[in-house]
Amino acid sequence: MSLPRMQPSDGVAWITGASSGIGEAVALELARRGWTVAITARRLDLLENVARRAEGLPGRIVAHAGDVTDSAAMKEVVDGIESVQGPIALAFLNAGIAPASRGLLDMEAFERIIAVNLVGAARALSAVMDPMALRGRGQIALNASVAGYGGLPGASAYGVSKAAAIHLCESLKFTADQRGIRLQLVNPGWVTTPLTDAKDVPMPFAITPEQAALRIVDGLEKSGFEISFPRRLSWAMKALNLLPYPVYFWLVSRGARWSGARSL
Repeated sequence: MSLPRMQPSDGVAWITGASSGIGEAVALELARRGWTVAITARRLDLLENVARRAEGLPGRIVAHAGDVTDSAAMKEVVDGIESVQGPIALAFLNAGIAPASRGLLDMEAFERIIAVNLVGAARALSAVMDPMALRGRGQIALNASVAGYGGLPGASAYGVSKAAAIHLCESLKFTADQRGIRLQLVNPGWVTTPLTDAKDVPMPFAITPEQAALRIVDGLEKSGFEISFPRRLSWAMKALNLLPYPVYFWLVSRGARWSGARSL
């Protein structure tokens, strides 16, 4: 099925987790390409700082604060954007956290990560898919990670949340296609953001948020279901997960010892 790719003339773009990092960079890149971009995160002051950075660009950025862990708030944000700015044609669901974990399985960190990275993503998806389905058109990209391809040392919570987000996006694609919604999955490697600043681990092939934004927005305009980068990392990770478990565990353990990795 050939689904349309949304253009600025179709409506506005909506980005969650847009107060910094990848979300902020994608918002600015979309504004450079003429979009009106509604951005969401919990802190209105940070969102307004991002909006000011778009002054003078072909498009504009407007702040709509909200918390992805609150279903009612997500619906209110979507309703508010559509009543004031117009229909949401394009959504990039990017909100995510990666707090440090303590011990073998830190349940406090685990539950926080799942609440934001998985359940929060599902809440935002539900809120924006319903009006798109009524219109019979729209485009949504969900930000996951190459860490969701397979189990990695120190990533028991973050990796689980991203693996489940990948599965969620894959499963929903069938219904989204039938409703005229183009659903895409974004799987980045290491991107130097406030999320990674506190990580004391090697970050092979790391890129800046601005570089990531270019690849994501280009992918929204041209790519198929998955937008993954850098390819030399994502392809290696995919190939690794095709190996038998004994080989997979041996290679990953050896790589972790060589790099000194402790936590993602």
